This record gives sequence, C-alpha cells and structure tokens, in this order.
Amino acid sequence: MSQFQASIINIQAHDSINIVTFQTDGFTLHMMSLELDDSITIGTEVILGVKASSVAIAKAFSGELSYSNQLDLQIDEIQEGALLCSLQLKSNNFELESIITLASKNRMNLQNSDTITALIKSSDLYIVEVL
Repeated sequence: MSQFQASIINIQAHDSINIVTFQTDGFTLHMMSLELDDSITIGTEVILGVKASSVAIAKAFSGELSYSNQLDLQIDEIQEGALLCSLQLKSNNFELESIITLASKNRMNLQNSDTITALIKSSDLYIVEVL
C-alpha cells in the first residue's frame, strides 16, 4: 500500500456521492466516496492510500481513459518475483508502488528510469487519516 500526504482543494457532493479533489506534490488527485466524515473540508490535510495492486501502468500512452488519476512518473526500482513484479515509482518527492504481473512487465519491456503513466481509479483512492 502506498500512502502520501495531500490537501483537500475541492469537494463536489450530490445525494450520497462525493468527489473529493486533492493536491499533493504537484499532482491533482480525485477520490469518489459514498460517505464523508464532517471533519473532511476544503483545506484539510489528510493521508491518502491506494493498494499497490490497484495502480495500473501505461507506457507510451496516448488517448483518453476514464481513469480520473493519471500520473506521469518514473520507474525508480523494479523487484521481480516468480509471478509478480513490484514497481517503485517516483516524481520529485512523490512515491507510489504498483504491483503488476511479471508477464505484463516483460511484455511492456519496463526498465528502471522509464517514464510511465500510473492509473488510479477515483474509487481506489481512500483517506487513511485526517491530520
């Protein structure tokens, strides 16, 4: 699981659905939530989390996707297992982990220092802690 600090910059609400927008290390992220605690307001600092297996990877991507969070990052480290592969992704102070299959890593010919796009659905991002 990856965790990082972010600041809430916008909240859209309709019925019981909320779209919360965050700013962190130069990135804007969006989270979809069915319930929000009353302490979640614009300007609130939080720790966000995302499971490494929920971070998809695109290489040399062009086109449109429905993923709300598309982050251009660099592969900092690759750890290969028998079936899975852990990618440590980085941009300045922002770090994220993605776990993909080894077959996908090989098919995409992913290497250290490659620039990729990390894809995170808004429903996969969550608040770990309100600061």
